[in-house]
Amino acid sequence: MYTFSSKLKTFSIILMIIGILGIAYGFLTTPDTIQEVEALEAKSHGEHNGGHEIAKHEAVHEVVEAVKNETTPVVDSIKPTTENSEVVVKDSSSHEVVSTVVAHTEIVKKEEHKVDEHAAHQKHLEHQLHQLQNKPWAALYVPMIFILLLSMGTLAFYAIQQVAQAGWSPVLFRVMQGITAYLPVASVIFFVFLVLTGLHVFETNHLFAWMQEGITDSKSEHYDKIITGKSEYLNFPFWIIRAVIFLIGWNLYRHFSRKNCLAQDEASDNTFYKKNFNISAMFLVFFIVTESISSWDWIMSLDPHWSSTLFGWYVFASFFVSGITTICMVTLYLKNNGYLENVNTSHIHDLAKFMFGISVFWTYLWFSQFMLIWYANIPEEVTYFKTRIDVYTLPFWGAVAMNFVFPLLILINTDFKRISWVLTMAGVVILLGHYVDFFNMIMPATVGENWFIGISEICSLLFFVGLFIFVVFTALTKSPLLPKRNPFIEESKHFHY
Repeated sequence: MYTFSSKLKTFSIILMIIGILGIAYGFLTTPDTIQEVEALEAKSHGEHNGGHEIAKHEAVHEVVEAVKNETTPVVDSIKPTTENSEVVVKDSSSHEVVSTVVAHTEIVKKEEHKVDEHAAHQKHLEHQLHQLQNKPWAALYVPMIFILLLSMGTLAFYAIQQVAQAGWSPVLFRVMQGITAYLPVASVIFFVFLVLTGLHVFETNHLFAWMQEGITDSKSEHYDKIITGKSEYLNFPFWIIRAVIFLIGWNLYRHFSRKNCLAQDEASDNTFYKKNFNISAMFLVFFIVTESISSWDWIMSLDPHWSSTLFGWYVFASFFVSGITTICMVTLYLKNNGYLENVNTSHIHDLAKFMFGISVFWTYLWFSQFMLIWYANIPEEVTYFKTRIDVYTLPFWGAVAMNFVFPLLILINTDFKRISWVLTMAGVVILLGHYVDFFNMIMPATVGENWFIGISEICSLLFFVGLFIFVVFTALTKSPLLPKRNPFIEESKHFHY
């Protein structure tokens, strides 16, 4: 039996405490009004320039009123009469008066244009306010969904091993079950977050643009024709019902597969093993459909004008390799601390092969999606990548380097796949790389240009990492680390590559 190290437990609790404090700080420092945003912009552009712009916009209405007041008497002095279809102007200086009226009319038009600019500026400030208010929510959302799906990636890998009747992996089943213990906890947190978002409980949460009030009302100033066309699918009741189905389905499989696996330890035949085979096959069918739809609902709908037919597979590859990498890192930790005596370098080597292979698969999907959209150059599609390349240059290309270039250079070597410190280093880079990948998918749609890796982002990640460590390693203490009566357990113990 595994014993949860007091040092590791303390470390996980410290991470959660730091995370909570940082998350709270992020929300408390978010601007509440347009005036605060305007002050921030003025400060960022320099006090003189910012103050000048503010003063200019405040003076617009006064200027327009003054011009109108000045123009009115002149217009009134022109008294047109109709006699023999001719306009009679009594003033001898009629030409000068008409010229003055025209000049003043032009001034009024210019000042009204300035008023329009002021209105546009106010709209810009409102948009900036929404994005800045989104920042702590988005910072929370990225690690929340990433680590949730990471545990799902582990669950999918576990189901594949069951259906494939793999002989090498049963000694790792308890590790996989420990990691997937995070799924129920994460599902509750995630579902509560979705409900709070959809019901607009917090006015500062504007993550999903299609949830904006009046977005499908043609009479509203927020009306959006494209989103209206998708409203039969993108509406809160249907959206949250789908989330319930997905989360309950995934957790039911996780519960019963673990229950059957534990029951198999005490059974006299392979009944529970066969049950696991059957439910795993059904789960994989359910998973491959619901995973794609959930990626549309929870990530792609953040950019409701954009769509990609590859997106579901792309998200799957990202969290699938993250789940396998986590299995490898937890296994290495337990092995280095004297547990999992039946795990040898061949098991580690096989995990590393999957890390390498799925990293290449992720790159294939990344390139396929990027190349087709970029070179087709369809405006409503290419803007997705244009924003990320221009505004998120470092994280965009950094994700490619961490998720493809680094794993390729390190894990292509067979010997490196058996060295603990090399795999630990590669694992950390891969996990960070795919966190950045999720960051790239979520942040541009929610905070736009107002992004940076700050206290909110770091502390949100620390909180969920701490929670993940606490839940996973607590779960590992609940049962023996070696399945006793799995039909392939002896083959797994003596597996050598």
